[in-house]
Amino acid sequence: MVPADRRGLAVDTAVAMLVLVVVGTAISANYGDESAEPGLPAYAFGALFGGLMLVRRRWPVATLLITAVALLGYYMLAYPPIGLAPPLAAALYSAAEQGRVRWSIGTACALLLLSTTVRIFEGDDLAYLLGLEFATSAGFMAAVIALGDSVRSRRGWQTALATQAEAAALDREREAASRVEQERLRIARDLHDLLAHTVSVISLHTDVAREALRDDPATAERSLTAARTACSDVVRELRATLNALRAPDGEEQPPAPGLARLNSLVEAATAAGLDVRLDVQGEAVPLPVISDVTAYRVVQESLSNILRHADAHRVEIDLDYRGDFLLLRVADDGKGVAPDGGTGTEGWGIIGMRERLALLHGSLRATKQQGGGFVVEAHMPLRVDA
Repeated sequence: MVPADRRGLAVDTAVAMLVLVVVGTAISANYGDESAEPGLPAYAFGALFGGLMLVRRRWPVATLLITAVALLGYYMLAYPPIGLAPPLAAALYSAAEQGRVRWSIGTACALLLLSTTVRIFEGDDLAYLLGLEFATSAGFMAAVIALGDSVRSRRGWQTALATQAEAAALDREREAASRVEQERLRIARDLHDLLAHTVSVISLHTDVAREALRDDPATAERSLTAARTACSDVVRELRATLNALRAPDGEEQPPAPGLARLNSLVEAATAAGLDVRLDVQGEAVPLPVISDVTAYRVVQESLSNILRHADAHRVEIDLDYRGDFLLLRVADDGKGVAPDGGTGTEGWGIIGMRERLALLHGSLRATKQQGGGFVVEAHMPLRVDA
């Protein structure tokens, strides 16, 4: 038996003993009345009233009706008067507590009406009957029913609060899981952009070094130096990413890459053999961190795709600040091959850029140019709404 069941049984047993004592005391107090002398059957009714309290939770209406019928039988046998409210109070309370308020009110009204009518016909004093006993019994029964109903309402209110608390906790867990998933996707995009760009630069420089190793050692040395620099950069960014993942919450993190580091991308692409032109139009304004990182990653991924697939010689990077949004455009004069390498489906780089911009309520367009080459256009709001 669980602790809650044990507590309930202990309470019901205490209520049963209280009813038995109250009814037994009332029977004993009227010993010697003109009515039939109380014997064992009279006290048996008291035991019945008390015993019904042990099943009041499981069968509240049955307990109430049996108590009412037994009370009528008790008075029909002319045993000493014990009143209506004392033996009936616990049953009325139990029914109201279990949500059977109508049964409690109906039973109480029926017994009061029947008892009062009978006693009027028996010639009881109307002033005493209606002014004192009827009012006292009715008020006591109403108070008992109201108490039972208030306990039920309070219990329901507490249950609703507990349910709301559980739902709120579940929502917080889901929100935390969603944030973890979004952070995981963000890290995956960053690592993809970083590694794809760096591997492209290293691959291109090593090819140049291999071809120029015998004929032009100076060019080969510059290419190997650029490849070594790219390796150092990617190691540094990977270490920063791992440190950010391992650092406790609230610890200050190193600044994320943004448009302020755009020149390093241009220099790396230039060192790889591309003729890169950077043009800024409009009044440059500071971007929110997430927008700044997104703009940087779009340029980085675009240059990586050009180095890997386009066989281009010239690249134009345009930053156009237009009031409340930034138009970022990266165009090349290559073969016009899509960033997927010509498979006809979008690669993870384009998908990642589009997802980044979607989080900012921006958009991305990646298409072939009519005169040759490929162009990537990103439309990005300058303000990120919460």
